[in-house]
Amino acid sequence: MEELFAQSATTIGLVVEAAAVLVVAFGALEAFLKILWVVVTPGTSHGERKAIWRRFGMWLLLGLEFELAADIVGSVFSPEWQEVGKLGAIAVIRTFLNYFLEKDLESADESAGRGLPKATELAGPLTETSAVR
Repeated sequence: MEELFAQSATTIGLVVEAAAVLVVAFGALEAFLKILWVVVTPGTSHGERKAIWRRFGMWLLLGLEFELAADIVGSVFSPEWQEVGKLGAIAVIRTFLNYFLEKDLESADESAGRGLPKATELAGPLTETSAVR
């Protein structure tokens, strides 16, 4: 029974890590395509590029959350204290990254209140970037 639980935890951890990779890859692709659109569209503002950066940051935050969840699941069956220590260190590093990235995004959203478009305003298709102006 314990072996089945350990195998399930390992499988769940791998699935959650795969989800993190997919989330970050999707966010990177979206940001890349929107930046390309901004580059080829005349008259785009610095605020639109910042909004794309903030939206990409939100995808990175979500990916970090998935990675942290995978670390927690992976620590369920760590037979040695050294492995538990490594997982703990990784979790602390990811938590700090998450915290500071979130603070940076909050700061950027506050500046968005001063006339720059918010990251959520660029959530739609690429053609929506011109509608934000």
